[in-house]
Amino acid sequence: MKRGTIDFWVGLFAIAGFAALMFLALKVSTLSSLPAAQTYTLTANFENIGGLKVRAPVKSAGVVVGRVDAIELDTERYVARVTLAMDQRYRFSRDSSAEILTSGLLGEQYIGVTTGADDVQLKSGDTFKITSSALVLEQLISRFLFSKAAGDDTATPEK
Repeated sequence: MKRGTIDFWVGLFAIAGFAALMFLALKVSTLSSLPAAQTYTLTANFENIGGLKVRAPVKSAGVVVGRVDAIELDTERYVARVTLAMDQRYRFSRDSSAEILTSGLLGEQYIGVTTGADDVQLKSGDTFKITSSALVLEQLISRFLFSKAAGDDTATPEK
């Protein structure tokens, strides 16, 4: 075979491999989002968001119903204000709650929405009144260790 033909096929194979890697990277990442025209905005305030990131999923009953659009610090109350882009098809009642959950033991965090029983629905721009912050594993471990250490010092020996 001629050198030019071999170079052509090697180049074509390299381009096909790069295109396949880009396709997989885009499929795995959270870049495939809901179109802006089909979403409405809700906000939720949390004392601690842990490792929550922009573009994290918002789920209800395990179904993705939106994405985290923005995270910022409310400088008046010093809480994290999380803006959610919710799919227009899914509406939640005014007494619904939002909590930060973790997929798996050390997995990525997402927002779980539990719907309430109120007849009035949340509208675009509304805020979840009931929220639950993220559980930070390091804080749980340190509380456990400190409570055990304090318990050992106050224990009285048996006679």
